[in-house]
Amino acid sequence: MDAAEPELVPEVFDQAIVSVSLFSGPDHRLVYYNDAFRRLFGRRVLDVPAAEAFADEDAAPFITLMDQVYQDGRARQETAPRATEGTGPGAPGPRYFVYSCTRVRSRHGRGVLAVAVDTTTDVLAAERTEELSHQRQRALERYEALMSAVSQMVWLMRPDGSMTELVEGWEDLTGAPWRPAMDAGWLELIHPRDAGRLVRAWAAAASGPPTMFEATFRVLTASGEYRHVKARAVPVLEEGEDNARAAEWIGATADIEDQWRARLRERLLARVSAVPGHHLQGAFAAMAQAVVPELTDACAVFRLPEGDGPASAEGLIATRVASAARAGLPPLPALRSQSYRVGPVAREVIESGRPRLLTFAEGHPPDGILPDVSVRWLAEARATSLVLVPIVVDSGVVAFAAAAGCGDSPPPSAADIALLREVLQQAREPLRNALEHQHTRRTALSLQRAQLTPTPEVPGVDLAARYQPASTTAEIGGDWYDAFFLPDGTLALAIGDIAGHDLTAATAMGQLRSMLRALAYNSNRPATPADILAQLDRAADGLDVAPFVTTVHVHLTSRPNGWHAVWANAGHPPPLLVPAEGPARFLAGRRADLPLCVDPDVGRAVHRRVIAPGDTLLLYTDGLIETHSTGLTEGLDRLAAAATEARDLPVEELCDRLRSVGDSHDDVALLAFRPR
Repeated sequence: MDAAEPELVPEVFDQAIVSVSLFSGPDHRLVYYNDAFRRLFGRRVLDVPAAEAFADEDAAPFITLMDQVYQDGRARQETAPRATEGTGPGAPGPRYFVYSCTRVRSRHGRGVLAVAVDTTTDVLAAERTEELSHQRQRALERYEALMSAVSQMVWLMRPDGSMTELVEGWEDLTGAPWRPAMDAGWLELIHPRDAGRLVRAWAAAASGPPTMFEATFRVLTASGEYRHVKARAVPVLEEGEDNARAAEWIGATADIEDQWRARLRERLLARVSAVPGHHLQGAFAAMAQAVVPELTDACAVFRLPEGDGPASAEGLIATRVASAARAGLPPLPALRSQSYRVGPVAREVIESGRPRLLTFAEGHPPDGILPDVSVRWLAEARATSLVLVPIVVDSGVVAFAAAAGCGDSPPPSAADIALLREVLQQAREPLRNALEHQHTRRTALSLQRAQLTPTPEVPGVDLAARYQPASTTAEIGGDWYDAFFLPDGTLALAIGDIAGHDLTAATAMGQLRSMLRALAYNSNRPATPADILAQLDRAADGLDVAPFVTTVHVHLTSRPNGWHAVWANAGHPPPLLVPAEGPARFLAGRRADLPLCVDPDVGRAVHRRVIAPGDTLLLYTDGLIETHSTGLTEGLDRLAAAATEARDLPVEELCDRLRSVGDSHDDVALLAFRPR
């Protein structure tokens, strides 16, 4: 080494990620070692010859290697086994190392800088797959090349960006010759998303106070795929007029692809395990968001109809139900008009249950692969690749995901696709729960709608009814309304709510509604609504139909001065009277009666009111007045104000207007009665 070159300061390797030791003089006195060395080889006595510091027979090849480097100044590498005494993985015991030795000059004089890389795990794996002992030398040679090329490279870099490769490996890693500067040609091998960040980080390190340089980035390998590497460099200081400055940086680069991918897998699986299982569309949305942007630039999920499997995929319709995209891409199209007849590629994915990768010119996705609006978005986003991944629950494909790479993103590797598939499949349990909830919802809705018969035609009266199911998948089942004539021509109205939001509540609703009809219609004597509710209370409680029920039952008869209303209220929100003129007001009565199925022997009050022509009597369930953000009083006031404002609308439009007063988290039933 030329004495004019800066002397090496060995302490710069204290935090290096590889084992570093420094020997001085022809007898190779051990003058320095770092923490990584100590963990592998244990503590050693300093300032003694190498033959004394490493008295074991395994050290002989290493000492011979240093003799050669010290004498002719040419850097060398060698692979050799030895027994360790430190705390490294598997130590103590036989280990395999790649030794890289370089002649240097330090404050201790001329000597040898030794870098040791532990290759035990890979060598033993190779030996197990080769015929063990008689293939050992070949395995050692193979992994010497692998470790020097991929896992560890040692290099020297100067503030102007010029670089010297001390331990070769760049060309074997990338397939491109080593370049002596961080120029455009060198940066072509760095992932486009990482290159700018890497240049800025190095510029900051080179221009600021001497500090450690550390960066993780992706390098294009000779195989055509990117791998994550981690570079860490420490400054070699020289004294300036005012303070020390970095004359150069010496660093090592480690291949961390396996560790990076393991951490990514763990992070994504944890994220997707939190997918909600109570709402199907929410579950699909969470899945799409879980993989963006770390695994793909954009992801959309397409739902398949229930009951259609691979055998009936011909003519299958898929609907986009969720999507997510990284920052910097065009806004995603709204979830409307996104159904399409799947083409042959998507059909192959559904039938085979295996992912499919498509690559294409930037911004030119194939027609028909997704809905037209999605294809237009891919073109606008400058997409270059698309992966279709089936989403399987209980051996059936229920949906598929479309993951797009856009702009300068390279196509996903086989490992990327495998991880994407694994992450999406990790959500199968929440999806199964969401599908079960959706099935329950549909069954309950079908049962409920079958029970909610059309309102009768009433001469001289406008009568309208509405039922709106809850927006939440599981929240369905308990609300009902009814309107029918009694034998004497009296119009009977009823509205009610059963505790629970599931199929059990929907079934109980049907039973209770039928019981109320039968009791009111078949009464042997004139009976008030209070009498009917008392009978219903005893029957429902005795037959254990439902645990808790609120209802209002009204009898309406036509009189010359209007319609006379007689009603009883079992713990239900009070009827709302919306007069033709003046503010709406609630018909609450002097006291509130108990709900049904609480105390069947309790007495029930009767309430009376004349409904004049043009007035509107409104019956409703609590979903119209209760929200998560306001109390009951605020909800009642909001309903009264909305009804007063909309009272001139026809009753059908009035009901539609009032349905928007609630927050849609609970189901809503409405009955509007208006004499002309």
